[in-house]
Amino acid sequence: MYQKDFLDQVRAQLTVVEDPAKLREVAFETSSGIPLKNSYTPADLADHDPLRDLGAPGRFPFTRHVQPTGYRGRLWTMRQYAGFATAEESNARYRYLLEQGTTGLSVAFDLPTQIGMDPDHPMALGEVGKVGVSISSIHDMRTLFRDIPLDKVSTSMTINAPASVLLALYLAVADEQGVSWDKVSGTIQNDILKEYMARGTYIFPPRHSLRLITDIFAFCADQVPNWNTISISGYHIREAGCTAAQEIAFTLGDGIAYVQAALDAGLKLEAFAPRLSFFFNAHNQFFEEVAKFRAARRLWARIMKERFKTTDAKSQMLRFHTQTAGSTLTAQQPDNNIVRTTVQAMAAVCGGTQSLHTNSRDEALALPTEQSAMIALRTQQILAHESRVADVVDPFAGSYLIESLTDELEARASALLAKVDELGGMVAAIEKGLPQREIQNAAYAYQKAVEKGTQVVVGVNRFAISGEAAPDLLRVDEALGGTRRSQVAAVRAGRDQAVTTARLAELSAAAKGTENLMPRILAAVKAEATVGEICDALRAVFGEYQEHLVL
Repeated sequence: MYQKDFLDQVRAQLTVVEDPAKLREVAFETSSGIPLKNSYTPADLADHDPLRDLGAPGRFPFTRHVQPTGYRGRLWTMRQYAGFATAEESNARYRYLLEQGTTGLSVAFDLPTQIGMDPDHPMALGEVGKVGVSISSIHDMRTLFRDIPLDKVSTSMTINAPASVLLALYLAVADEQGVSWDKVSGTIQNDILKEYMARGTYIFPPRHSLRLITDIFAFCADQVPNWNTISISGYHIREAGCTAAQEIAFTLGDGIAYVQAALDAGLKLEAFAPRLSFFFNAHNQFFEEVAKFRAARRLWARIMKERFKTTDAKSQMLRFHTQTAGSTLTAQQPDNNIVRTTVQAMAAVCGGTQSLHTNSRDEALALPTEQSAMIALRTQQILAHESRVADVVDPFAGSYLIESLTDELEARASALLAKVDELGGMVAAIEKGLPQREIQNAAYAYQKAVEKGTQVVVGVNRFAISGEAAPDLLRVDEALGGTRRSQVAAVRAGRDQAVTTARLAELSAAAKGTENLMPRILAAVKAEATVGEICDALRAVFGEYQEHLVL
């Protein structure tokens, strides 16, 4: 890119000799351990080739954006993740958010739903409706989307182990609304591998989970063409404590595993790859985060082109949703979280996200109130319409710092992916504990830095205040569990039990074979089988995954 003699002159002129005694007592490095220089020059990009490494927006290797015009044609989708208590209460929150200008819904499910248990399961006691909406049957799903036309709204559902069941419920409601499936758009997270390494809401062993995922790929490619069949998630990996480089590596490693599983199942690459989507965290270190999104886009494009030999541009694109970092929010001085979220959201937009959720100020304490959810949404709207950061594609392109960080993050992520490959792929790496150890070590190092005070958390280990007034919080009624148990009992009493039993038996029989399970699951939900009953039918065949402790 530059002549050697020019770079030598730059180095000679711009070298700064730092006196350690005059520097702040801070580790000048990124979360990934990349040392940060005093300033950056062309000498830091000696091996950087703009044509090879950047290209034009909307073209391979997609470093700059997946669309040639970025946000000039269309702003990112503003999704506000929401769901709590009952379907009725969550439906009211969704309609409120839509009235305030949200352009896409994002459904949070409670823990029993996430692990395929009905509200009357003994393990659900005390957890019903607490961290998301409780959904058990088609009656609940119908209520959840009452007066919300599914051909007009894009819906994202954060659901993994029972993703096939919740997708089937959604499609069944679309049928009831008279909406054809080719008009339905949205995303299911459907990323089970990150559950084994970082989050824990798994049900079935990996091999059976991958079968359900590839069944969804095939079913939607044929019948629900505008549905994103998976959101390969680095978000929860980062929430568990990993670095930016690890987030890239383990997210794309999961993506490689899903692509290979689909190919092994006989699917054509171009039939499912264009509908793959990703989900990243937007963390605090602004410049590293901008570079992270760019590095992830470029690395995925190269993986799809070089490893999987696709020349299809849509199959090479890394399209992603971003959520600001919940793990950075503090219970102390919660209004500070508005500022944190704004910085993180700005990084996501400057990094080229296709969709964004901004966390609310009170989420370290409870589910967000309507007021705090509105402030979070207004944060996105101010960025979109007042800051003008959306007017130029990839505004940091060419920055010596950003390009240097982008290159280094890609290199570090590639090195981690090579370790995964050496172990036999991501499933084998998870079984051997590689990503779990990496995440645990990074989380431990960060916590030690917070405790020592070398990592400042404003309002916690520095600038704390005493006697804070407690904010108004949203509280889920403790009586909800009993209400939901009664509702499930009423569904079971009112349905044609012979039909339900027959559909569940057909699903179990199909699970023992090789046929695509989505039509069987869809038939079961239409026969009013519950989420727990469907998952139990599969548990009886597949078994349950037992966690391997990593020391």
